[in-house]
Amino acid sequence: MKAKSPEPIEIGSPKLPIPQEAFDWYDEYAHGIIDRRTFIARLSSLTAAGFSVPILLNQLMPNYALAEQVSFNDPDIKAQFKKFDSPAGHGQGRGYLVTPRPIEGQAPTVLVVHENRGLNPYIKDVARRLAKAGFIAFAPDALHPVGGYPGNDDEGRALQRSLDRAKIEQDFIAAAKFLKQIERGNGKLGAVGFCFGGYIVNLLAATLPTELDAGVPFYGTPAAKELRKNIRSPLLIQLGELDGRVNATWPEYEQDLKAVEVDYAMHMYAKANHGFHNDSTSRYDEANADLAWSRTLTFFKQHLDH
Repeated sequence: MKAKSPEPIEIGSPKLPIPQEAFDWYDEYAHGIIDRRTFIARLSSLTAAGFSVPILLNQLMPNYALAEQVSFNDPDIKAQFKKFDSPAGHGQGRGYLVTPRPIEGQAPTVLVVHENRGLNPYIKDVARRLAKAGFIAFAPDALHPVGGYPGNDDEGRALQRSLDRAKIEQDFIAAAKFLKQIERGNGKLGAVGFCFGGYIVNLLAATLPTELDAGVPFYGTPAAKELRKNIRSPLLIQLGELDGRVNATWPEYEQDLKAVEVDYAMHMYAKANHGFHNDSTSRYDEANADLAWSRTLTFFKQHLDH
Protein backbone atom coordinates (compact mmCIF):
# COMPACT_ATOMS: atom_id res chain seq x y z
CA MET A 1 0.00 0.00 0.00
CA LYS A 2 1.29 3.45 -0.87
CA ALA A 3 2.24 5.62 2.08
CA LYS A 4 0.17 8.73 2.59
CA SER A 5 1.32 12.16 3.62
CA PRO A 6 0.81 12.80 7.33
CA GLU A 7 -2.26 14.90 8.07
CA PRO A 8 -1.79 18.47 9.33
CA ILE A 9 -1.87 18.68 13.09
CA GLU A 10 -5.25 19.55 14.56
CA ILE A 11 -5.36 22.08 17.37
CA GLY A 12 -8.94 23.12 17.77
CA SER A 13 -10.47 24.22 14.50
CA PRO A 14 -9.42 24.65 11.77
CA LYS A 15 -6.37 22.41 11.31
CA LEU A 16 -3.06 24.24 11.46
CA PRO A 17 -0.22 23.46 9.06
CA ILE A 18 3.20 22.94 10.60
CA PRO A 19 5.11 26.25 10.34
CA GLN A 20 8.09 26.26 7.97
CA GLU A 21 10.42 27.32 10.78
CA ALA A 22 9.63 24.08 12.61
CA PHE A 23 10.80 22.09 9.57
CA ASP A 24 13.94 24.25 9.40
CA TRP A 25 14.69 23.72 13.09
CA TYR A 26 14.18 19.98 12.71
CA ASP A 27 16.66 19.96 9.84
CA GLU A 28 19.22 21.80 12.00
CA TYR A 29 18.61 19.38 14.86
CA ALA A 30 18.79 16.30 12.63
CA HIS A 31 22.14 17.46 11.24
CA GLY A 32 23.73 18.35 14.57
CA ILE A 33 23.68 22.11 14.01
CA ILE A 34 21.60 22.58 17.17
CA ASP A 35 21.16 20.24 20.14
CA ARG A 36 17.88 18.74 21.34
CA ARG A 37 17.44 21.31 24.12
CA THR A 38 17.69 24.19 21.65
CA PHE A 39 15.34 22.40 19.25
CA ILE A 40 12.69 21.93 21.97
CA ALA A 41 13.11 25.52 23.15
CA ARG A 42 12.48 26.80 19.64
CA LEU A 43 9.40 24.64 19.24
CA SER A 44 8.16 25.98 22.59
CA SER A 45 8.18 29.46 21.11
CA LEU A 46 5.30 28.38 18.87
CA THR A 47 2.94 27.52 21.73
CA ALA A 48 1.58 31.07 21.81
CA ALA A 49 0.34 30.51 18.26
CA GLY A 50 -1.62 27.46 19.38
CA PHE A 51 0.91 24.69 18.80
CA SER A 52 1.73 21.94 21.27
CA VAL A 53 5.36 20.78 21.53
CA PRO A 54 4.40 17.07 21.95
CA ILE A 55 2.15 17.21 18.90
CA LEU A 56 4.79 19.00 16.83
CA LEU A 57 7.39 16.42 17.86
CA ASN A 58 5.00 13.62 16.95
CA GLN A 59 4.58 15.09 13.49
CA LEU A 60 8.22 15.98 12.85
CA MET A 61 9.82 12.75 14.08
CA PRO A 62 9.71 9.68 11.80
CA ASN A 63 6.86 7.18 11.92
CA TYR A 64 8.27 4.23 10.01
CA ALA A 65 4.93 2.46 9.83
CA LEU A 66 4.08 5.01 7.12
CA ALA A 67 7.12 4.18 5.01
CA GLU A 68 6.46 0.60 3.90
CA GLN A 69 5.47 0.55 0.26
CA VAL A 70 6.92 -2.91 -0.53
CA SER A 71 6.73 -5.66 2.08
CA PHE A 72 9.79 -7.81 2.74
CA ASN A 73 7.38 -10.72 2.16
CA ASP A 74 6.56 -9.54 -1.36
CA PRO A 75 6.84 -12.61 -3.63
CA ASP A 76 8.55 -10.58 -6.36
CA ILE A 77 11.68 -9.92 -4.27
CA LYS A 78 14.14 -11.67 -1.99
CA ALA A 79 15.67 -9.74 0.94
CA GLN A 80 18.67 -10.82 2.98
CA PHE A 81 21.74 -9.40 4.73
CA LYS A 82 25.22 -9.70 3.25
CA LYS A 83 28.66 -8.85 4.62
CA PHE A 84 31.52 -7.41 2.59
CA ASP A 85 35.18 -6.66 3.18
CA SER A 86 36.23 -3.05 3.80
CA PRO A 87 40.00 -3.07 4.42
CA ALA A 88 40.39 0.73 4.28
CA GLY A 89 37.29 1.27 6.41
CA HIS A 90 36.10 -0.64 9.46
CA GLY A 91 37.35 -3.98 8.16
CA GLN A 92 33.95 -5.42 7.41
CA GLY A 93 30.59 -4.01 6.40
CA ARG A 94 27.06 -5.37 6.29
CA GLY A 95 24.11 -4.40 4.17
CA TYR A 96 20.58 -5.23 3.12
CA LEU A 97 20.57 -6.99 -0.25
CA VAL A 98 17.30 -7.16 -2.17
CA THR A 99 17.01 -8.94 -5.50
CA PRO A 100 14.14 -9.33 -7.97
CA ARG A 101 12.63 -12.79 -8.08
CA PRO A 102 13.19 -14.48 -10.38
CA ILE A 103 16.17 -12.85 -12.13
CA GLU A 104 16.18 -13.73 -15.80
CA GLY A 105 19.79 -13.44 -16.88
CA GLN A 106 21.49 -10.49 -15.22
CA ALA A 107 20.16 -7.35 -13.56
CA PRO A 108 21.58 -3.85 -13.02
CA THR A 109 22.70 -2.94 -9.51
CA VAL A 110 21.99 0.10 -7.34
CA LEU A 111 23.66 1.05 -4.06
CA VAL A 112 21.21 2.70 -1.63
CA VAL A 113 22.79 5.06 0.90
CA HIS A 114 21.03 6.05 4.10
CA GLU A 115 20.89 9.37 5.90
CA ASN A 116 23.03 10.26 8.93
CA ARG A 117 21.40 7.75 11.28
CA GLY A 118 22.01 4.26 9.92
CA LEU A 119 19.96 1.76 7.97
CA ASN A 120 16.44 2.64 9.09
CA PRO A 121 13.18 1.06 7.81
CA TYR A 122 12.60 3.80 5.23
CA ILE A 123 15.92 3.10 3.48
CA LYS A 124 15.27 -0.65 3.55
CA ASP A 125 11.96 0.02 1.85
CA VAL A 126 13.68 2.12 -0.83
CA ALA A 127 15.90 -0.90 -1.54
CA ARG A 128 12.82 -3.10 -1.85
CA ARG A 129 11.19 -0.59 -4.21
CA LEU A 130 14.24 -0.78 -6.47
CA ALA A 131 14.19 -4.58 -6.45
CA LYS A 132 10.49 -4.51 -7.28
CA ALA A 133 11.44 -2.37 -10.30
CA GLY A 134 14.00 -4.95 -11.48
CA PHE A 135 17.26 -3.80 -9.88
CA ILE A 136 19.58 -5.62 -7.49
CA ALA A 137 19.66 -3.18 -4.56
CA PHE A 138 22.17 -3.11 -1.71
CA ALA A 139 21.80 -0.81 1.31
CA PRO A 140 24.82 -0.86 3.63
CA ASP A 141 24.54 0.09 7.29
CA ALA A 142 27.30 2.48 8.39
CA LEU A 143 26.48 1.49 11.98
CA HIS A 144 27.46 -2.16 11.52
CA PRO A 145 30.75 -1.64 13.44
CA VAL A 146 28.74 -0.55 16.50
CA GLY A 147 25.97 -3.12 16.27
CA GLY A 148 23.83 -1.69 13.48
CA TYR A 149 20.89 0.70 13.40
CA PRO A 150 19.56 0.79 16.98
CA GLY A 151 15.88 1.19 16.10
CA ASN A 152 15.86 4.85 17.12
CA ASP A 153 16.94 7.77 14.94
CA ASP A 154 18.31 9.91 17.78
CA GLU A 155 20.53 7.06 18.95
CA GLY A 156 21.42 6.28 15.35
CA ARG A 157 22.62 9.85 14.74
CA ALA A 158 24.72 9.76 17.90
CA LEU A 159 26.27 6.45 16.89
CA GLN A 160 27.08 7.62 13.38
CA ARG A 161 28.71 10.79 14.76
CA SER A 162 30.85 8.60 17.03
CA LEU A 163 32.40 6.78 14.08
CA ASP A 164 35.37 7.92 12.01
CA ARG A 165 33.87 9.77 9.02
CA ALA A 166 36.73 8.79 6.70
CA LYS A 167 36.25 5.11 7.55
CA ILE A 168 32.50 5.36 6.92
CA GLU A 169 33.25 6.80 3.49
CA GLN A 170 35.65 3.95 2.77
CA ASP A 171 32.98 1.45 3.83
CA PHE A 172 30.60 2.83 1.21
CA ILE A 173 33.32 2.83 -1.44
CA ALA A 174 33.98 -0.84 -0.58
CA ALA A 175 30.25 -1.59 -0.71
CA ALA A 176 30.02 -0.05 -4.19
CA LYS A 177 32.89 -2.21 -5.43
CA PHE A 178 31.31 -5.28 -3.83
CA LEU A 179 28.00 -4.60 -5.54
CA LYS A 180 29.59 -3.89 -8.91
CA GLN A 181 30.93 -7.46 -8.96
CA ILE A 182 27.96 -9.22 -7.35
CA GLU A 183 26.68 -12.49 -8.79
CA ARG A 184 23.80 -12.02 -11.25
CA GLY A 185 24.63 -8.34 -11.65
CA ASN A 186 25.16 -7.02 -15.17
CA GLY A 187 28.29 -5.05 -14.24
CA LYS A 188 26.48 -1.70 -14.26
CA LEU A 189 26.44 0.23 -10.98
CA GLY A 190 24.12 3.02 -9.89
CA ALA A 191 23.84 4.76 -6.54
CA VAL A 192 21.04 6.69 -4.89
CA GLY A 193 21.31 8.40 -1.52
CA PHE A 194 19.43 10.77 0.71
CA CYS A 195 20.89 13.66 2.73
CA PHE A 196 24.21 12.20 4.04
CA GLY A 197 23.58 9.49 1.47
CA GLY A 198 23.31 12.13 -1.23
CA TYR A 199 26.74 13.36 -0.21
CA ILE A 200 28.06 9.79 -0.44
CA VAL A 201 26.69 9.47 -3.99
CA ASN A 202 28.52 12.67 -4.93
CA LEU A 203 31.64 11.28 -3.26
CA LEU A 204 31.38 7.98 -5.16
CA ALA A 205 31.08 9.91 -8.42
CA ALA A 206 34.32 11.73 -7.54
CA THR A 207 36.26 8.71 -6.23
CA LEU A 208 34.97 5.91 -8.48
CA PRO A 209 34.59 7.75 -11.80
CA THR A 210 35.12 4.65 -13.95
CA GLU A 211 33.04 2.32 -11.76
CA LEU A 212 29.90 4.35 -11.01
CA ASP A 213 27.67 4.37 -14.08
CA ALA A 214 24.91 6.65 -12.73
CA GLY A 215 24.31 8.59 -9.52
CA VAL A 216 21.17 10.14 -8.00
CA PRO A 217 21.91 12.31 -4.96
CA PHE A 218 18.78 13.50 -3.15
CA TYR A 219 19.52 16.79 -1.32
CA GLY A 220 23.17 15.91 -0.77
CA THR A 221 26.15 18.22 -0.49
CA PRO A 222 29.03 17.81 -2.97
CA ALA A 223 32.32 16.02 -2.43
CA ALA A 224 35.39 18.04 -1.47
CA LYS A 225 36.21 20.61 -4.14
CA GLU A 226 39.58 19.10 -5.01
CA LEU A 227 37.88 15.79 -5.88
CA ARG A 228 35.18 17.13 -8.18
CA LYS A 229 37.49 17.36 -11.21
CA ASN A 230 37.46 13.53 -11.28
CA ILE A 231 33.70 13.18 -11.81
CA ARG A 232 32.68 11.41 -15.00
CA SER A 233 29.47 9.62 -13.95
CA PRO A 234 26.10 10.92 -15.18
CA LEU A 235 24.24 12.56 -12.29
CA LEU A 236 20.57 13.27 -11.61
CA ILE A 237 20.49 15.80 -8.79
CA GLN A 238 17.27 16.14 -6.76
CA LEU A 239 16.79 19.25 -4.59
CA GLY A 240 13.93 20.70 -2.55
CA GLU A 241 13.16 24.39 -3.00
CA LEU A 242 12.95 25.07 0.76
CA ASP A 243 16.23 23.31 1.59
CA GLY A 244 18.38 26.41 1.93
CA ARG A 245 21.30 24.66 3.62
CA VAL A 246 21.99 22.20 0.79
CA ASN A 247 20.85 24.48 -2.02
CA ALA A 248 23.50 27.02 -1.03
CA THR A 249 26.14 24.53 -2.20
CA TRP A 250 24.61 23.99 -5.64
CA PRO A 251 25.84 27.02 -7.69
CA GLU A 252 29.52 26.25 -7.08
CA TYR A 253 28.96 22.52 -7.57
CA GLU A 254 27.21 23.16 -10.88
CA GLN A 255 30.12 25.26 -12.10
CA ASP A 256 32.53 22.46 -11.21
CA LEU A 257 30.38 19.89 -13.06
CA LYS A 258 30.26 22.13 -16.13
CA ALA A 259 34.02 22.62 -16.00
CA VAL A 260 34.62 18.89 -16.47
CA GLU A 261 31.65 18.46 -18.84
CA VAL A 262 29.69 16.03 -16.65
CA ASP A 263 26.38 14.78 -18.02
CA TYR A 264 24.03 16.04 -15.30
CA ALA A 265 20.50 17.26 -14.73
CA MET A 266 19.20 19.07 -11.66
CA HIS A 267 15.55 19.19 -10.62
CA MET A 268 14.38 21.68 -8.02
CA TYR A 269 11.06 20.59 -6.49
CA ALA A 270 8.72 23.46 -5.71
CA LYS A 271 7.83 24.08 -2.05
CA ALA A 272 9.64 20.86 -1.03
CA ASN A 273 11.68 20.56 2.15
CA HIS A 274 14.90 18.69 2.78
CA GLY A 275 13.83 15.06 3.14
CA PHE A 276 10.76 15.42 0.92
CA HIS A 277 11.14 11.85 -0.38
CA ASN A 278 11.07 10.32 3.12
CA ASP A 279 7.47 9.19 3.60
CA SER A 280 7.87 8.56 7.33
CA THR A 281 7.76 12.26 8.34
CA SER A 282 5.62 15.32 7.73
CA ARG A 283 8.32 16.72 5.42
CA TYR A 284 7.13 14.13 2.90
CA ASP A 285 5.70 15.66 -0.27
CA GLU A 286 3.88 12.88 -2.09
CA ALA A 287 3.55 14.54 -5.50
CA ASN A 288 7.17 15.68 -5.63
CA ALA A 289 8.44 12.40 -4.17
CA ASP A 290 6.57 10.39 -6.79
CA LEU A 291 7.88 12.59 -9.60
CA ALA A 292 11.46 12.43 -8.30
CA TRP A 293 11.26 8.65 -7.94
CA SER A 294 9.83 8.22 -11.44
CA ARG A 295 12.73 10.27 -12.80
CA THR A 296 15.17 8.20 -10.74
CA LEU A 297 13.94 4.89 -12.16
CA THR A 298 13.94 6.24 -15.71
CA PHE A 299 17.49 7.55 -15.26
CA PHE A 300 18.75 4.23 -13.92
CA LYS A 301 17.06 2.26 -16.69
CA GLN A 302 18.65 4.57 -19.25
CA HIS A 303 22.19 4.19 -17.91
CA LEU A 304 22.22 0.72 -16.30
CA ASP A 305 19.78 -1.54 -18.08
CA HIS A 306 21.93 -2.62 -21.03
